[in-house]
Amino acid sequence: MVAVILRRLLKLFYRVEVKGLDYFHQSSKRTMIVANHTSFLDAALLYCFLSDDISFAIHTRIMNRGFMAPFRSMVKLFVMEPANPFSLKSLIKYLKEDNRVVIFPEGRITTTGALMKIYNGPGLVADRSDADVLPVRIDGAQYTPFSRLRGIVRLRWFPKITLTILPPRKIKAPDTIRGRARRYFAGKLLTDIMNEVIFSTSNYKRTLFQALLDAKNIHGKKHIIAEDIERSPVSYQKLIHHSLLLGDVLEPQTHEGEMVGILLPNMVSTLITFFALQVHGRIPAMLNFSSGAKAMLNACTTANIKTVYTSKRFITYAKLDAVVEQLSQQVNVCYLEDIVKKISTLKKLTSIISAAFPKATYMKRLANHNPNSPAVVLFTSGSEGVAKGVVLSHSNLLANGIQMSTRVDFNAQDKILNSLPLFHSFGLTAGALIPLISGMKVFLYPSPLHYRIIPEIAYDIGATIMFGTNTFLANYGRFAHPYDFYSLRYVFAGAEKLQDATRQLWSDKFGVRVFEGYGTTETSPALSTNTAMDNKKGTVGRLLPGIEYHLEKVPGVEEGGRLSVKGPNVMLGYLLYNNAAEGKNKIIPPQTELGLGWYDTGDIVKFDEDGFITILGRVKRFAKIAGEIISLGVVEDFILKNWPDKHHAVIAISDEGKGEQLVLLTEQNDLTRKIILEKSKGQGISDLFIPCTVTFIKKLPLLGSGKPDYVELNKIISGTQ
Repeated sequence: MVAVILRRLLKLFYRVEVKGLDYFHQSSKRTMIVANHTSFLDAALLYCFLSDDISFAIHTRIMNRGFMAPFRSMVKLFVMEPANPFSLKSLIKYLKEDNRVVIFPEGRITTTGALMKIYNGPGLVADRSDADVLPVRIDGAQYTPFSRLRGIVRLRWFPKITLTILPPRKIKAPDTIRGRARRYFAGKLLTDIMNEVIFSTSNYKRTLFQALLDAKNIHGKKHIIAEDIERSPVSYQKLIHHSLLLGDVLEPQTHEGEMVGILLPNMVSTLITFFALQVHGRIPAMLNFSSGAKAMLNACTTANIKTVYTSKRFITYAKLDAVVEQLSQQVNVCYLEDIVKKISTLKKLTSIISAAFPKATYMKRLANHNPNSPAVVLFTSGSEGVAKGVVLSHSNLLANGIQMSTRVDFNAQDKILNSLPLFHSFGLTAGALIPLISGMKVFLYPSPLHYRIIPEIAYDIGATIMFGTNTFLANYGRFAHPYDFYSLRYVFAGAEKLQDATRQLWSDKFGVRVFEGYGTTETSPALSTNTAMDNKKGTVGRLLPGIEYHLEKVPGVEEGGRLSVKGPNVMLGYLLYNNAAEGKNKIIPPQTELGLGWYDTGDIVKFDEDGFITILGRVKRFAKIAGEIISLGVVEDFILKNWPDKHHAVIAISDEGKGEQLVLLTEQNDLTRKIILEKSKGQGISDLFIPCTVTFIKKLPLLGSGKPDYVELNKIISGTQ
């Protein structure tokens, strides 16, 4: 009777919705129910909406508290002391007697809003008892005053609560694994299950603008979400209002589904322009202004771009007048300053009304809200020829943000400093979209090359999260004061290999761990990352949830294989320059021998026994010398390790005698082959890995991400031969 009344009250106040209840009935009587722990309401929710024929594993310390007195006679409780091995044995025996037991494997209510540490004990219990594991996601209760997130998220009395039950599964460790190793293995499997549960029950089937509106509802319209060097912070309400207004003004100049160029730096106005185009179903194409006029013209051809939005102030500051002049001969270049000046007072007044009802306005402005439709076009670096257009959908980008959030405890109190350009997938997804949909404030800085200024900005705003490449992080570390990064919780490195010297510098000077990750533009971009709970030096972490992988053996490479991946973050497909030039402007979906939707990364990697990935190199970054396969990346790593203060790059050129030979291009003007040979002795480096030719170059050409521009370097080498 009490359960019935409590169920009705919870349903009345929290509009509780239960999904997947059939899976509960399909599970066996011997079932361990595992749920994320969001609030003090969790046990009551499971008791009322699953079945009153379930038991709850409860800590002795909690059992003895006064508030538990009314429940001791109402609910079946299995009292245990997790640190006591006999408690686990008793629980295994209890499950084997065909009982359904609820366990919160985090062992505590979350204080971050994300999953906390998953204990190994419950995984071992499931393994030893041969019980079904029934995962349940509790969502919404974290926003109530009964959670432990006061001051972290905006709490409210009666948010909607959803319970999502997933299919039952087994945790079974191989018989060859015993003792502590078995406990660890089972615990790792349970951790992966819980991460998968959070990801698979999250809503990434939305458009980006819908996700922005949802974030406003969760965190509040007055929540400050973005700022730039103008130091004029904007709230969700202001960002949405200005996006709706500008969207209405830009709408007559283009048509729905058209790819529209954005040539702007990291500024709040760029975010507004990005979302303004989204409001009416235009597809922003982010142009790389550091690539030069020819590359941008090729990009416009590839994506059939007819209109480009930019800023006079930016063009003048970045000295792009000549570039824009060439660009304007092919496309219609529009300056936002001129557009904004022409907005009438009436338009501004009506936009206030529209912004008061943003959801209704958005639904009216755009008929097709397909999350699988194109959301943005980014362009590859062109390191393998003419840059390709990478078309990412709304759900690609949102899925990748959620994949990251399942592993990292992002929260609304975080402040992200993003200097990575928004035309780069790392800068766009990790540095802008993840913060916007997660309630984190992002500070946009227009250039990652200001090595002395960026540490000062981090200190000034109290940044808690930074994203960067090895090149940029190494230089910030060199020029920063030891206290500049005092507030940082996380620093993530991607786009190029993180050097040991950079990792050590940040650890010694700032007391900050740098977490290395891996991804590609085609995967939105993140595929894996090290985290505070899962970190292994020298690797790029473990694959994010929801991603399948396959390794194809590469002739001549003994370990690892060529990596192909499939998942909700994998692009819709490519736009190819040749196709566009011939009038065949269509999206070519990713495909391998494994089938449609699989993307061949072109990277050779290996996985260790715990699932951590080590990048061995790109297929096209290997050379064959005297019959031996040589990784150019390994050679570069050796050079960088010994001469870390300069930029270096290794190129393979044809050689009649040996097949190929290595050429080192370096900014180190006193470096010679003889010096490199002497340095290699005692470091286990074969003479085959030593470049035959060392060429000094005053300034190594770099891409926007900080990686060497191999296309330009090959041209330089060709010109010197």
